[in-house]
Order: sequence, then structure tokens, then C-alpha cells
Amino acid sequence: MSERNSRWKGKKQTFRLETLQVHAAERLKMPPFHPTTVPIYAATAFESERAATLDQIFAGKIPGYVYSRHANPTIEALEETLAVLDHGTTAIAFASGMAALHAAFLSLKLSPGTRLLSSRDLYGATYILFNSLLAPFGVQIEFLDLRDTGLLRAALTKKPRPKGLFLEVMTNPLLHVIDVQSAIELCKRARIPVIVDNTFATPMLTKPLELGAAMVVHSSTKYLGGHGDVTGGVIVVEDRQQGAALRALRKITGAVPSPFDSWLTLRGVKTLSLRTSRIFQNASVVASFLENHPRIERVRYPGLPSHPHHSIARRLFGKRGYGGLVTFQIRNADKRQVLCFMDRLTVINSATTLGDIYSELLYPAISSHRDLSPAHRRSLQIDDNLVRLSVGIEHKDDLTEDLSQALG
Repeated sequence: MSERNSRWKGKKQTFRLETLQVHAAERLKMPPFHPTTVPIYAATAFESERAATLDQIFAGKIPGYVYSRHANPTIEALEETLAVLDHGTTAIAFASGMAALHAAFLSLKLSPGTRLLSSRDLYGATYILFNSLLAPFGVQIEFLDLRDTGLLRAALTKKPRPKGLFLEVMTNPLLHVIDVQSAIELCKRARIPVIVDNTFATPMLTKPLELGAAMVVHSSTKYLGGHGDVTGGVIVVEDRQQGAALRALRKITGAVPSPFDSWLTLRGVKTLSLRTSRIFQNASVVASFLENHPRIERVRYPGLPSHPHHSIARRLFGKRGYGGLVTFQIRNADKRQVLCFMDRLTVINSATTLGDIYSELLYPAISSHRDLSPAHRRSLQIDDNLVRLSVGIEHKDDLTEDLSQALG
């Protein structure tokens, strides 16, 4: 380290070896430059040139960084990108999709006796969140079949007034396509905020903030990261004050992602449109193949004309595609036969996630919805012969041939 580049200037020789080991490289004053990609700022804390500057940053009077639970340059780079993708003003990144959902619900200022409306068909862990973290504190969660807008209209008129509505654009795992636009319009008239989980549809298919949603939530573990190597979540909002409140909530709860995970997600986002274009095309081919296979009882894919919500999907998504998930039921298969089918797959992974470059098959009865009672699963039409396939970027013929040999 040259003397002229050191912040210690002429003082370096006055320090002992143990001190130099700790501080020498950290005190290097770098010349002005701009890396072509966002660096990983793996720092817990940040130093300011002057203590008065640090005071102003802590006070929120000037932008800057003091502690990575509060803010970090790598995390903020990711947030800026995700806000742009969803056409929001503010994005707040979290350590997981579930952490993001929890923060979204907490931001509604729920209290004992308040009502929260939700779609009936949901990711299993979201049910657990409702029942283990909200219901024990007296929050009344009402699950609605949002395929029937009349049920939502009636629920909005009941007292006390609901604090919010939560829904998934494409439900997990049955792939019902909710008429998000109609649901949001009904809630706007009643001045009820809507939280939309857009993980399955991604910003490539729909942008709920443009329709009037208050918050859009993604598990960035899925399509946004897209490579099966990172866990994260995000909330995107249009209202800057709401964004500031969510950021303060994250700071207090500590549900902040690491700089490295944020960097991985940011890297994944750079190829989002390229990956999803291939994935959506592959999913369409796989869905058509399965629909014509004699071993398959039923296929659920919004791009198929046979899907009951195909017209809604076409209106919401236009010509952009119909997603990368295909849910299907194997004819007359019980749990043992489904597990044997999974074991025979060679290209497709058996994994409890989705949205990766790899094709991955999930069995809801033993994974995402395992904690629901068998009766509850049956009421949701999550039968023992139902599986969910997340289609990847592999060659479409390898995928259909793998499914064919595994089905026998």
C-alpha cells in the first residue's frame, strides 16, 4: 500500500504489527472507479469520514450507510431493480418470502378482533403463518373462494371492516387464476388494501400495483433468483410512506437478507426475461403432452383452453405466456405409486421449490401441504395423486421423454 493512498498518511510506521494486521488493507483509499457489476458489500458496519456525517445519517437527514441491518449498498441495488420490475416506487428485500409475507401482514396493524380476508387456495406455509402467528392473537382470518366474486363482495360488507385481502395470482398448487383486477376493484371501493403474492406469475406476466394493489410480494427464492442457490423475499409498494414503514419494520425484526444472497438474486434478475421466456414455452409443451397422456387424469395449466380460468389468464397475461407451473393428477395413483413415479424421473428433480432453471417436481401431500390434515387437503382438492411440476429451461423433448418413461 503506497503512502499517498493511505488514510493514515505518515502515521503508519507508528503502529505495531498486531494493529497493522487488522487495519492496513481497510485503510486503503481507493482512486475513483466504477465496477461494471454491483460489488458484494459484506460489511456489518460502515465508517464515515467525520463523526458529524455519521450523526446526520443516523438522523435520516442525508443518505448513507451505518449498519447492514439498516441498509446496505448491495441490498439497495437489488431493491432498486425489483421496484423497477414491478413498477413500484419502493422495494424492501427480506431474508425469505415468508418473512416478507409476515411483514406485509404486520404492516396492516392487525389486533385482536380484526378481520383479514384471504384466498382459500394457498401455499401451505401461508396457512401455517395465519394459524400459528396471527390467529392465536385474535386475528380473524376468513378464507374465501375468490373464484366467486360474490363471496368477496359479501365479505367486504360485514363488520368489523376487514383490514385487508390477501391472494395469489395463480394459486399454489392448483393453479386457479384469480381475477385480480375484479378483486382489487371491489376492495378499492371499500377502501380495503390488497396484498398480492405474485411469485408464480412474476412481473413478466402481470404487475398488480398497476391494477391498484397496495403491496406485491414475491418469494425471490423462485423465479427472480432462479438458479436454486438463494433464499429471499421482497415487498414492492407504490406509496413511499408505506415503503418507509415496511423498511422500519424489517429493521426492527431483523429479517434482512445477506449482501451475498442479495447479490445472487440481483444476478438472477438480469436474465429473468430470458429464462421465463424459455420456461413458459416449455411449460406449454409439457402441459399439452400430459393432457394427451393416457396415465394422466387431469392437467391444470392456465394456457390450456381446457383450464376453467383460461379466459381470465388470457386477459391478465395477454400474449406474454401462462407461467412455468403445471399441476397434474396421475390416474388411479395412490401415495406409493406417486413416490415410485418420482423415483423413476431422471432429468426432472424431485424438489420442494420452483422457478429454477431446473425442472422440479413437488408432491404437495408430503411437502408444501403436509401439515394440513388429510380432510383439509381433500377440501382444497389436493388429492393424493396430485403433483406440481415447475418446468425449467432444459430441452422440451428431454422433459416429455422423461415424463413418458416415468409414467410407464
